[in-house]
Amino acid sequence: WRVKVFKIDASLRQGTRMSIHEVAKLANVSIATVSRTLHNNPRVSPETAARVWQAIRELKYYPNTHARSLASGRSHIVGLIVSDITNPFFPEMVRGFEESASRRGYDTIIASTNYDPSRTATAVRRMIERKVDGVGIMTSEMDQNLIDEMANRDVPMVFLDVAAPSRRISNLRIDYVGGINLAVRHLLELGHRRIGFLSGPFELKSARTRHDAFIECLGGFGIFEDARLVEQGNHRIDGGLAAMQRLLQLDSPPTAVLASNDLTAIGALRGIRNMGLQVPDDISVVGFDDIDLAEFTEPPLTTVRLSRAEIAERALDCLLLNMDFGREGGSEVVIGTNLIVRKSTAPPRRKRRAETGQTITPAKG
Repeated sequence: WRVKVFKIDASLRQGTRMSIHEVAKLANVSIATVSRTLHNNPRVSPETAARVWQAIRELKYYPNTHARSLASGRSHIVGLIVSDITNPFFPEMVRGFEESASRRGYDTIIASTNYDPSRTATAVRRMIERKVDGVGIMTSEMDQNLIDEMANRDVPMVFLDVAAPSRRISNLRIDYVGGINLAVRHLLELGHRRIGFLSGPFELKSARTRHDAFIECLGGFGIFEDARLVEQGNHRIDGGLAAMQRLLQLDSPPTAVLASNDLTAIGALRGIRNMGLQVPDDISVVGFDDIDLAEFTEPPLTTVRLSRAEIAERALDCLLLNMDFGREGGSEVVIGTNLIVRKSTAPPRRKRRAETGQTITPAKG
């Protein structure tokens, strides 16, 4: 085939806004074909699509997305709200969400709440004002009244461990219990019995869930909780450092610690070093999340992997289903975890020369 090239009148180039009609005329196709090409409709042949795209470039045509939204009833914009954009866990999730949305023809608006429920409410309402087609709320600081308000507005939503599925609302449920169980079992099999826990802020549901999973897991293995071995951090490095230093000041400090997230664990590594101790010779450390930085700490961090790519992909899947088919009710998707063993864990010093790796059987009842 051969593409026809037309000369464009100078007056058109200098001020007249190009429209889909001019594109159709130059490409010698119908307006409907131009629209299908813009939407990547497979019904348009590659040869015809190439001709339309050349006409678009020649005319410097920019589709009127506002008019298209009015016609379709959709903005082709989705919102994504995260807790802390400075935490490496969330940019990795944002990247996956944006890439997935872009592949499906959606733009993304991002908001970060800094773990502040009032900022979450503001972000949600602003997105609704922007007429987003749906919102992914990947944060646990949500007020039930706000959830109810959004449900009444019929806004498709997907949450991370916050809301029960209902009309146009889906939930991603993280298998915290499974992940914590893997970490605790690993430490027990190494020979540790005095295990500390560095929690996130207890006002956050996700932090309480991880803490409760830890206590439940210890009980399942027949180990009684020692409240002195639990310290509260802030899900950041400085909080992990301070919490670890408090644990190390105990008369009988733990031989291993499990952190609520990797940033807390990285702070713990620094706190242990500041006290003149070594990881894992003097104390073992396990994180949670497996952010990209975890394998580059010194020593590389043993951690529970929680796939941000999977969370992002599943969140968008749920959101699109809620937009199209969620009037009868949303869904719940379980996100699994697995343990990544690196160099920050080893048998406790007193067990160093003893045989390790024995099977640990949970206590009955």
